[in-house]
Parts: sequence; C-alpha cells; structure tokens
Amino acid sequence: MPFNKTEKIWFNGEMVNWDDAKIHVLSHVIHYGSALFEGARCYKTKRAPAIFRLKEHTNRLFDSCKIYRIDIPFTKEEINKAIIDLIKINKLDECYIRPVVFRGYENLGVDPTGVPIDVAIAVWPWGKYLGPEALEKGVPVCVSSWRRNAPGTMPDMAKASANYMNSQLIKLEAINHGYVEGIALDVFGHVSEGSGENIFIVRDGTLITPPFGASILPGIIRNTIIHIATDMNIKVIEEQIPREALYIADEVFFTGSAAEITPISSIDGIKVGEGKRGPVTTALQKAFFSIFEEGYEDKYNWLTYVE
Repeated sequence: MPFNKTEKIWFNGEMVNWDDAKIHVLSHVIHYGSALFEGARCYKTKRAPAIFRLKEHTNRLFDSCKIYRIDIPFTKEEINKAIIDLIKINKLDECYIRPVVFRGYENLGVDPTGVPIDVAIAVWPWGKYLGPEALEKGVPVCVSSWRRNAPGTMPDMAKASANYMNSQLIKLEAINHGYVEGIALDVFGHVSEGSGENIFIVRDGTLITPPFGASILPGIIRNTIIHIATDMNIKVIEEQIPREALYIADEVFFTGSAAEITPISSIDGIKVGEGKRGPVTTALQKAFFSIFEEGYEDKYNWLTYVE
C-alpha cells in the first residue's frame, strides 16, 4: 500500500519534512536489522482524534529496546508528547502511528557498542490492512511452511525489525499461492500467529489464543480482545493450539493494530465455519469499534485524545 505522505516526521526531537527524514547508507540498522518499532492507530471520534492505548504501545517499545540492550535517549513522556504533537502538526483526524528506534551511523560491525541510538516517529493515513472488505467478509489464508523463531534464538516478545524478515517470507509465500495472509506455526508445530497479527479461534463459544510461549508478539489488540471478551462473559483460554484445530474451529480471526479484528474465511482452502464473519467475531468487532463512538465510557483509560 503506497504512503499517503504527511508534512512532518519527528526525528531525534525535531520536526523535519517528510522527504528530509533520511539516514546514512552505512547506518548499523541497514546492515544488521538493529531496530525496534511500534504500530498504533489514532481513530476519529466526535470529541477529537483519539490514540488507542498509547501508553501500552510506548511501554512495549521500551520493553523491546530493553531486551536488545538499547537505551532510548528520550523518556516515555517525551515519546508520547512527540506522537501527540506530530498528529496535531500534520492535522490528522485518524492515522497509523509508527515510532522506530534504531542503531545509527558511527561504525560498522556486529558489535553495536558506541553506535548512536536514533528515534523517529511518522504518522500517516492508512486504511484497512488486509483490504477494505476484509472486516466483513474475511480473508482466505494458508498455513505457512515457514516456522516462527525457536525459543532461545530470536526474542519474539520484542517487536524487532529483524523478526519481520521471517514475516516477509510468510506473507510472500501466502500471496504467491493466492492467499491474503499466512499463519505461522512455532518450532513445535503449534499455531503461533500471522505474519503481522495475533490469532484467535472460536470453538463452542470459547475463545482460544496461543500463549506467549508459542513465539508470539504480546499484541496490544490481542490483550484488548481478551479484556472485551471477558467483559462480555465470553470464556478466554490461552493454550497451545494444534494445526488441525484451525480447520474445525467455528470461527478464526486475526487481531492487530493494523489488522484490527479481521475474520478468516478459509484456511488452506478449507472453509472456516460458514466461510464468513461469525457471530462471536461480529460481536467483538462491534464492541471494539464502539470504543471510538460517542458515549463510550473509557473505564480502562485506553484513549488519549489529541485536542
């Protein structure tokens, strides 16, 4: 999906023009993938633009950097203020938000000691990640031949750019075979996640989702759905899911800041349920999007208004 350029990008504490936010070709991040990032959304509401779970996204960014021994040269409060200011200066009612922390330009080698840490934040309009009709009709997906990282290799709890080389293989394989997205298994053959989404299955009215030990990213929308479902008295279980459980599930859906709540219509050519959005997915979608409607009581303090 091509960019809808905005005017400014926040780069190391300064607002710079979109086309001027550049780095050197010998920056450490280009050669070794040494970047951690976030993806969040700002939604249009009648009161004002509202960033969804800003604090949680920033906390996860700092957690990701901690795992990789990166000290962000800005505080969480400074990052949050920069995001709010950036949305204001670009005059956006709704947008996607991408903060990225990376090792920059100083010297080159696997050892990153002494390499400066750069931070950039961009915001831009971005539509439905898996297509405009995906939220209603669902998407056809396949189980990928590519596995997620084994424990003790790459930390999947960090939202690291390098992890998404694996995601690209999953996505490209799926597209090459005529699917919209792929589902990855973990090294033990259990269901893990999509190329950039967490996954839930519905079986006999119960929601089941893989645990952190299945090489998944601790998704913020995943956590949101667990909260919403619990409030709706829908039982939620976090447990290992065998591949074959996907084929006999009543419903299956992806979650993510980009994907939001996207139903899956078929897996490996096998129809999921009725082959369209099911009743549990529909109810969860309705509850999720009602967060941004007038009259919503923000009891979890999930919304940060840009006023």
